[in-house]
Amino acid sequence: MRQRAKYFKRNGGLLLQQQMSSSEGGVVEKTRIFTTNELEKATDNFNENRVLGHGGQGTIYKGMLMDGRIVAVKKSKQVEEDQLEQFINEVVIVSQSNHRNVVKLLGCCLETEVPLLVYEFIPNGTLSQHIHNPCEDFHLTWNMRLQIAIESTGALTYLHSSSSTPIYHRDIKSSNMLLDDKHFGYLDPEYFQSNQFTEKSDVYSFGVVLVKLLTSKRPISATKPGKWRNLAHEFLFMMDGSRLLDILDGQLIQEGKKEDLWAVANLAKQCLNLNGKLRPTMKELAMALESVRSAPIPHLTQLTSTNNSDDAVAKMSKKRKEMRQRIKYFKRNSDLLLQQQMSSSEGGVVDKIKIFTSNELEKATKNFNKNRVLDRKGQVTVYKSMLMDGRIVATKKSKQVDEDQLE
Repeated sequence: MRQRAKYFKRNGGLLLQQQMSSSEGGVVEKTRIFTTNELEKATDNFNENRVLGHGGQGTIYKGMLMDGRIVAVKKSKQVEEDQLEQFINEVVIVSQSNHRNVVKLLGCCLETEVPLLVYEFIPNGTLSQHIHNPCEDFHLTWNMRLQIAIESTGALTYLHSSSSTPIYHRDIKSSNMLLDDKHFGYLDPEYFQSNQFTEKSDVYSFGVVLVKLLTSKRPISATKPGKWRNLAHEFLFMMDGSRLLDILDGQLIQEGKKEDLWAVANLAKQCLNLNGKLRPTMKELAMALESVRSAPIPHLTQLTSTNNSDDAVAKMSKKRKEMRQRIKYFKRNSDLLLQQQMSSSEGGVVDKIKIFTSNELEKATKNFNKNRVLDRKGQVTVYKSMLMDGRIVATKKSKQVDEDQLE
């Protein structure tokens, strides 16, 4: 007992209790401090048969709590004394995260030599496993891969800009992306030069994940004894030579539209830009990927390689202009203010409010067809709409909102 009390103090237990009691938003209810006995029982004394995976940060065990909940218990590496405050702050911040695609941190145990973190259990393994070791009865289709990319960017956008304190993941890779029952660290080169990790470093790492989703190849693989292939470099080389099809997963070429594949490949290329300032933000990525799913925008290289006519180039120019206009409206209509309000509100509002694309609502209302009008009042019209998931909703098209009324 004395040893456990010693570890609890050394691992920042008192600091955590202080943070929990002073934090707003009911974090004290969300973060639980587990005892060693609870987690030993849950994991059958950390039995090797319960190991889910090993990583640079530690070992993860499958466990079952006394209330029957299945959890993942992460046995971390030793936390240095001068990093304890940062570790505890991260525990509190991550505990406040409330997004359906961010694995929930349920609590921690600080009575052991190394801290233990307890997460919700996600049942269907990692994205890496499904790409490199697929089972016979499940195939990761192009639509599934695009869905995974969209949901991942949504989660990372939330961590970067919508949570109470910006969170940089620092270890984005396919082995750290878990698939739920719906089947739904590549370091930034600039980091080595500056030793500075930024949100754009996460974007670079996500670019490698996009390349893996497109190619089903490993990020680093042996070609000959003593020689290695870097997937990001090879991908960029193929893109610059207009040879994308030579590196794509052959199955995806059959399943997906060429313009979709080109659009996602170009996003990956932007993420992998050696100049971090020229990479898109996670929010821009999320919007672009959503637009691929709802109304893909062909890339110039793809258009000119299949059709060099002036008409094709004009169509592409029009599409790009429309996209720029939509982004302009999105910013003008206070998207940042809305996300700030969503993240600061209690009760999981971030899970309840969805920001739709114009393409989604145009499809839902058949381009705001007059036959879909439910009601008109002044300059406000309400349309009956059907979303892609089959839900019937009412879409309200308001009159112009003056800039001073946006809030």
